[in-house]
Amino acid sequence: MDVESLTKLLAISLDWETAKSFLDDTSVRLQLLLMSGLVCVTFIATRLTKWRIHPLAENPDSPPLLRKIWAALERMVAPLFLLSLCLLTVIVFYEYHSPTRDLIRPFTSVAGAWGIFRLVSGFIKSRAWLRLVAVVAFGVAALHSFGLLGATVDLLRKFGFSIGSTEISALDLLNGIGILLGLLWGTSMLATAGETRIRQLPHLPPSLQVLLGKIMRIGLVFFSFAVALSTVGLDLSSFALLGGAVGVGIGFGLQKVVSNLVSGLILLLDRSIKPGDVIEIDGTYGWINSLRARYASVITRDGKEHLIPNENLITNKVINWTFSDKNVRVRVPIGISYDSDPRQAIDLCLDAARSIPRIINSPEPRCLVTGFGDNSVDIELRFWIEDPSNGVGNVRSELLLAVWDRFREGRIEIPFPQQDIHVRGLPKEFFSEHKTATETS
Repeated sequence: MDVESLTKLLAISLDWETAKSFLDDTSVRLQLLLMSGLVCVTFIATRLTKWRIHPLAENPDSPPLLRKIWAALERMVAPLFLLSLCLLTVIVFYEYHSPTRDLIRPFTSVAGAWGIFRLVSGFIKSRAWLRLVAVVAFGVAALHSFGLLGATVDLLRKFGFSIGSTEISALDLLNGIGILLGLLWGTSMLATAGETRIRQLPHLPPSLQVLLGKIMRIGLVFFSFAVALSTVGLDLSSFALLGGAVGVGIGFGLQKVVSNLVSGLILLLDRSIKPGDVIEIDGTYGWINSLRARYASVITRDGKEHLIPNENLITNKVINWTFSDKNVRVRVPIGISYDSDPRQAIDLCLDAARSIPRIINSPEPRCLVTGFGDNSVDIELRFWIEDPSNGVGNVRSELLLAVWDRFREGRIEIPFPQQDIHVRGLPKEFFSEHKTATETS
């Protein structure tokens, strides 16, 4: 047997001896037994409690907030039981016993980290954020369990860098990042709840609701960054010159983006275009689904969603069918034969318009003679609809079919183009040839 093999065997023997001496310790066995008992009691208590809480969390008759509270309590039952039992065991056990090796306190730290993770997991749906929370919580618990948390904190305080006259350590930077992430998460939830509440206000127009929601969200984000920078120890006034230079660079480099952002604010302020309006721009006809910071979402009748930059809505010609009133007048030109009675045709057109459910009766439909064409008497049927977002072409088609049916019943002719050709000055050879051909046949 060589020296390397003997060294490995000796190391294994020493590890086995260390583990054996660790397990032979009476206090260690007692603590392992206590921890096993805590896990079993927690399991039984959780099973007995959850079956009572679960129906309350799934009760459809309860208010949504109360259901969320019961669901959070159901999620936290096991960590709360385990953490409470661990803390009680720490108080009682160390009052009457002084172990040579401490296992219960590290176990309590892990139980606390588990409780924090389960609490946060109810509010965070992203797997990446959950992994980050798990790493931080259980990492701090592990450092605390092995007694390395204080040494790690001291080590982080020694490393750092300077910004002007301000010294920033690695610990300050980590604290600032943690506070910033927490504030961004909290303010995001607060902004979402605030926007939901603003949308429920009946007296605010949609454009003002969008504007207030954006202002609130932007303000909360700036507040989060300001608090995080102050926590790190930076003087916010020192960023004034840097902010001006960055603003100039953004103004030149992101001119189109900034133009769209400013145009979006103008649209929200002057309320010329707001969510729900039916617009037509560059051949695109549809209704405004939402106004975003950079673009407006327009959904057409065929389900296509066009993302139109806000700048185009400011600089181009836009037809807003519902700007001041949702009622829209539609014109349908119709031609009838000169042999037909125009008064009868007008009555039939008005009767067809009254039979269409989407055509409103106030204002009433009108039908007028607009001129005498080359092949027809031109009349025009004018009517109003109050739901242009449901389409104009479909109601025009339905009306024309109704007019067609009534014209056929009333024997009203719809003409088609005709031309009479008068031939003058044909050569004599044409008549002689035509006469010869006729005699031959």
